Amino acid sequence: MGEILFLAHRVPFPPDRGDRIRSHHLLKALARLAPVHVGCFADGPGEGEAALAVVATSHCIAPRNKPLPLAGVEAVLSGKPVSLTAFHSRQLERWVRDTIAARDIAAIVVFSGQMGQYVPADFKGRVLIDLCDVDSAKFASYAAAGERVWLYAREARLLAAEEERLGRRADATILISEAEAALYRSRLTAPDTVNARVIGNGIDAALFDPACVTPHPGIAEQPGPRFVFTGQMDYRPNEQGALWVIEALMPKVRTRYPQATFHVVGRNPTARLMAHHGTPGVRVWGEVPDVRPFIAAADAVLAPLLIARGVQNKVLEAMAMAKPVVLTPDAATGIAARDGKDWLVCPPDPAAMWARIEAVLSDPEATARIGAAARRFVLDHHGWEAMLAPLAGLIGCDEQGQRHAA
Repeated sequence: MGEILFLAHRVPFPPDRGDRIRSHHLLKALARLAPVHVGCFADGPGEGEAALAVVATSHCIAPRNKPLPLAGVEAVLSGKPVSLTAFHSRQLERWVRDTIAARDIAAIVVFSGQMGQYVPADFKGRVLIDLCDVDSAKFASYAAAGERVWLYAREARLLAAEEERLGRRADATILISEAEAALYRSRLTAPDTVNARVIGNGIDAALFDPACVTPHPGIAEQPGPRFVFTGQMDYRPNEQGALWVIEALMPKVRTRYPQATFHVVGRNPTARLMAHHGTPGVRVWGEVPDVRPFIAAADAVLAPLLIARGVQNKVLEAMAMAKPVVLTPDAATGIAARDGKDWLVCPPDPAAMWARIEAVLSDPEATARIGAAARRFVLDHHGWEAMLAPLAGLIGCDEQGQRHAA
């Protein structure tokens, strides 16, 4: 079928955060179909390069070292979103052009909208754009909440135009859930001109298997109940959710259980989060080598996100580890689990959420039953192989990499 050019805004190794988990599995699926050439960005020298060299036929890793103020100035002068100028690299532009000229590139697969700017206007092969979720809507939500209103409203408006341009350019535009696909279509001026498709997120349930993980003693040895929140902690929705637990939920919890603890696990915790580290019942762990022991030590995993896009990997990971997950409706988007059976969905109201948590924790059989149902659900519905099965057809070949007739 020819070869594939894969463009991602981060090196797809190691698969240790939400977007990189998805791009990692997407790249591996593409590599089973045809030789893949990968262009991407790295936050530091050598990041993921050795692992990428094993999977990719060739690659170009551009350093992501453009200061945000410079990206902002470029965005204003060019009339583009900051999200695009922050990920613009002449080095990567040249590599894309040279790779297309030198290799038989039959398809370009773009992971994340920032990378669509590298697809040449005159490229004749197939183009797939994996937006994952609707970034423009996220920035619109920030603006509506009163945060940096002019900046975020501008970003939302310009990103929406770019998302529509990419949709019209692509043979297929992939979203992470039916809800995101519906949201994307609803924001288009001409939805009939865009082929929006859904490929959900999966989970490596063999890796996230509670039978193979020893709970972290620093949490497991505490009296409890013990609650865990995981994620990239400089990501605004994660920071906001963790702060909500610390400031609104935990005071209610500790009124009933004075020794209850809340553990924030994930890289780059913000100064606002670190300010709570060491306060009664709160520990901010920062980056850890393996998140699974922390999940295994929890009595429940919390995901009270107030703004969420797409499918939350943190939720799938906790469910695979057979833990009761307590989450807000926004965090539940894109996962068709059953409230009260596979997880507990509750609006971000501290009293209501604590009432549901307490009801479950006071009944150990219910806790075990919800955890077991959660793991069964992800095993049945969220394996990566099943999630990515449509990919070959979208590229225009069968699962053995044979090209379909146009």
